[in-house]
Amino acid sequence: MAPLGVLEYYAKKSIFITGGSGFIGKVLIEKLLRCCPDIKAIYVLMRKKKGQAPQERLDEIISRRCFEKIKDISMFSKICVIPGDIFEEGLAISAEDRTMLQKEVQIVFHSAASVRFDLGLREEITTNVIGTKRVLELAEGMENLEVFVNISTSFCHDELESLEEKVYPSIHKPQDIIDCVRWMSDDMLMKIQPELIKPYANTYGYSKNLAEDLVAQYAGKFTIAIARPSIVMPTYKEPLPGWVDNKNGPTGALYAAARGVTHTSYCKNTQMDVIPLDTVVNGCILLAYTTGLEQPKDIRVCNITDSSANKMTWHGAIRKMTELIVKYPLSRCLYYPAGSTKEYRFQHKIAEFFFHIVPAYLIDLLLFLFGQETFMISTEKRLRKGSQLLEYYTSRTWVFKNDYFESLRNQITEKENEIFYTDMSKLDHDDFLEKFHLGVREFIAKEDLSTLPQARRLLTRLYYLHMTLKTLFYVLLAYFTYCIFVKYVS
Repeated sequence: MAPLGVLEYYAKKSIFITGGSGFIGKVLIEKLLRCCPDIKAIYVLMRKKKGQAPQERLDEIISRRCFEKIKDISMFSKICVIPGDIFEEGLAISAEDRTMLQKEVQIVFHSAASVRFDLGLREEITTNVIGTKRVLELAEGMENLEVFVNISTSFCHDELESLEEKVYPSIHKPQDIIDCVRWMSDDMLMKIQPELIKPYANTYGYSKNLAEDLVAQYAGKFTIAIARPSIVMPTYKEPLPGWVDNKNGPTGALYAAARGVTHTSYCKNTQMDVIPLDTVVNGCILLAYTTGLEQPKDIRVCNITDSSANKMTWHGAIRKMTELIVKYPLSRCLYYPAGSTKEYRFQHKIAEFFFHIVPAYLIDLLLFLFGQETFMISTEKRLRKGSQLLEYYTSRTWVFKNDYFESLRNQITEKENEIFYTDMSKLDHDDFLEKFHLGVREFIAKEDLSTLPQARRLLTRLYYLHMTLKTLFYVLLAYFTYCIFVKYVS
């Protein structure tokens, strides 16, 4: 067991966090403030956005419900905004702030990243690679730095059948790609992008691959740890069960299904590798703790993934979510949520045509005839694109070795394991999926449980409409089949 406990280690430490306004960043800040009360300061890099100054953005963030468990409001005074931007040279940090950070900070969590899968190469490289380079350059000058934690992704080496907890070389040299992005035109980048990023399905994984190589170039200059979470889901327990603040990935797919917009999805019956957000945050905090204490010479890599024996399959999870959508429906629902998974792509494409594309055109036609603004075709196209991006992750078996992540809980006390829980074998998947759906209902759809009676009445009406249209469809199909048969026979 380590000579210092987790809380003792973080006491009187100053921490620098990038991406503090992001999904992981918010909960990381909340957890450190709530569970490490003797922490000295948390410096958060924050840029001006949509007319809001950095301090105004921070004030708005800490006013959200995910911070409501922090009863001692004096803890918020430990958060210090550092105006800056990873898109700018030197992070656009003032000379005074840079000097202060380089004297004060002991731990860096680099969480800032673009997590969108549909961005072009220039945007992803600028954020995930050049941005990381600028943070590394700042960290290199930190006099008392104990550990630099780079939050990456387990989907950063798609060329490998099995991802171990070690650093791999990137498929291209990061600096070469940075140079290409700086001088190539947008048209040229778009032309070379498909071939350049192979075998990656999108620029996100490719840019994270390059960023890890870039981080590895700083080995020996300071102590480094790389955290690689798999698909990050809403929280399981803390700070609120099912808490989520975006529609990325499976969250967006669930929301669209609950609204009665999505009725088919393509995925193989492969195992899910998803991690609740609070487990990711706990893993990062413990990774910084063990690495900061031990000061290993090599880069420490931790795959924050699920290797438990009770993992669910995507088909099983989607069936369970369909049950939950009917059990806890939304009060604002376009159609009856009667979706299902398809094992074969051609099945999905047929269902997509009849249950997504055709209804979208019919709805927009009716809206047009009644003089209303149309929206369904554009919505359907956007959902279809999002579904195609997600298919890459749900139709392949991913193998992530995570021995070090599994060992984290053995390096701390039983009491600390209750606070910083990381044991995925204790996760009740049915319970988690229920919290996931209720979280989407509450935090994304903005509906509390008081709306359930109204929602269930609407669901009943939509069910009868669905059954009527379904019966009509099969009657017409049988009629046309009969007509064709009679014509052929005669």
